[in-house]
Amino acid sequence: MIVGFALPVFLAALSLGFELGQWYLTRQAMQNAADSAVVAAAGNGGANYDVEAKAVAATYGFVHGADDVTVSASNTAACPAGGSTCYSVTISKNTPLYLSRMVGFQGSTTVSGQRMQTLTSAAVADQGETERKYCVLALAGLSGHSSEEGIRCNGCPKADLSGCNVYSNNTATCNGHTTQADIGDAYGTNNGCGEEANSNMPHVYDPYAGLASNIPADPCGGTYHQAPTKKKDPALPSSNLWTGAKTVNGNTSICGDLQLSGDVNVSNTSGHGGVLIIWNGNLDTDGHTLQTTSGYLTIVFAGSNGSYGHAPIGGGELNFSAPRTGVWSGVAIYQAPTLTSGVDISEAGNEPTWNITGMVYLPHASVTFSGAVNKSATNGLSCFAMVVDNIRINGTGLIFSACDQAGVDLPSAIVADRAELVY
Repeated sequence: MIVGFALPVFLAALSLGFELGQWYLTRQAMQNAADSAVVAAAGNGGANYDVEAKAVAATYGFVHGADDVTVSASNTAACPAGGSTCYSVTISKNTPLYLSRMVGFQGSTTVSGQRMQTLTSAAVADQGETERKYCVLALAGLSGHSSEEGIRCNGCPKADLSGCNVYSNNTATCNGHTTQADIGDAYGTNNGCGEEANSNMPHVYDPYAGLASNIPADPCGGTYHQAPTKKKDPALPSSNLWTGAKTVNGNTSICGDLQLSGDVNVSNTSGHGGVLIIWNGNLDTDGHTLQTTSGYLTIVFAGSNGSYGHAPIGGGELNFSAPRTGVWSGVAIYQAPTLTSGVDISEAGNEPTWNITGMVYLPHASVTFSGAVNKSATNGLSCFAMVVDNIRINGTGLIFSACDQAGVDLPSAIVADRAELVY
């Protein structure tokens, strides 16, 4: 008799325990699916993050819109540390009631006239961020830069930018070869530039324009000597023809073209190096070598727009290292950002040969890179970087490493990193 009275209670408890156990296992599976889906959504970080979240949930058996399953994703979820930039995924499933109704449990919802229990699991992930540095930055696409394409490489079978990341503020196109850059990022579409090629990245702005405030006032009084192009043109004065040993301490200005008539050995005693400022003129190596025998050097092209050139030209070699301290730290060549004409370079790295340690800043120049850059033989670390308007790569390679020791502050951006669960 006692067993007879106790049996219904025992069966009800056993039934409820069985159904609760099934709910628990289902919720655990849903939680695993939500965790994986939200990490995938945050890692995606793009406009279709919700599509990726639902696809990942489906691999766990929770297909949105099927079997009373709902998968929802958001990229404006509250973060535990504050803000609303986290990603969230919520998975809901309506489960029919079976044995639990024996004890009067009515569930939480009604679907098509049937009482059901809604099971829910949720997860929140933060899209991690990291600083990414670039040894080539193309400004094309930003305000004041009209070029439609920032980086182009046609074939480039010998180009080797390994150890280097590149960025274009417009598009990037590399046909037939990635240039072997570790990562290629572009604000627009990146077609094959970089072993990892990313499109639709945030803008990277010009970090060096402010250095122009360190250029002193123009001392030339409006007279800028130009190298003769015709027989009747006057020859350059001796002040604009360099050969032999030269000392460049602090700011040294040249009015007009500076032409080498022989090999030039530059030295300075300042720990911050010397600054050679060429006003409305080119640096014409004319088949000779300009090198530092001691100390460091920054070459600045300044002046105004017009018929003047503002670039290194000629055969021969540039062999020097940028200073590692001071206001020009890390800067080897600097075109003033107000210069927009006479700034293009068609044989960069080749005429003259560039053996340079430091940053080459050419913000409005269309640059065709045709040669390999090696480090400076004097005080040189293996670090080279460029900021240009746009660049076409035809050469054999660029060197990038040890830039922290060389004093070069590379362009950088904060980019999405590996996502992590926060709730």
